[in-house]
Amino acid sequence: MPPSLKALTAALARLPGIGPKTAQRLALHLLQHDRESAAALSHALQQSLQGLQPCQRCNNFSEQPVCPACEDSSRDSRLLCVVETPADLLVMEQTRSFRGRYFVLKGRLSPLDGMGPKQIGLPELLERSLDPELEELIIATNFTPEGEATAHAIETVLAAQDRSPALRITRLARGVPLGGELEYVDLGTIAQAFRDRRGMT
Repeated sequence: MPPSLKALTAALARLPGIGPKTAQRLALHLLQHDRESAAALSHALQQSLQGLQPCQRCNNFSEQPVCPACEDSSRDSRLLCVVETPADLLVMEQTRSFRGRYFVLKGRLSPLDGMGPKQIGLPELLERSLDPELEELIIATNFTPEGEATAHAIETVLAAQDRSPALRITRLARGVPLGGELEYVDLGTIAQAFRDRRGMT
């Protein structure tokens, strides 16, 4: 395999969910059958690397120092949703159920990967939590072991700091998915749904 093709395959294999075989197949397809798309991909990637930076307020990707969501005066400054990644923020926006502001962590706690509180941006989050307008901080980390550890760390650090007692700390609810049938839902999810049950009114 030519060195340049080997380098392209190795680069594609570093993407999540793409193994060496798939990476090789993608590289060969782009070079043999779709060079136009390969050129467009290369151009878009270069533009993104040069033009995107973390927003100074929320850490989401932005072409300006402060992103449009943080600049949007129609958003509710009393609500702050904390997510792990820009991808999680996009999912939240697609639900059209949240019109507050965001804070994007730089990942999740994972000591084995060298990701501690400072690396994921907890000091910056603490600073945001001191905003006098803020009334509720919603922790929307993933329900993985690392996401749960991150949520617990956020809650612990916020509880220990000198902040307004009016600030509510909440966590996304867990339970049976919409349209789910109990027979096919895993036991852990059903148990969590029982613990998080709420009234009908």
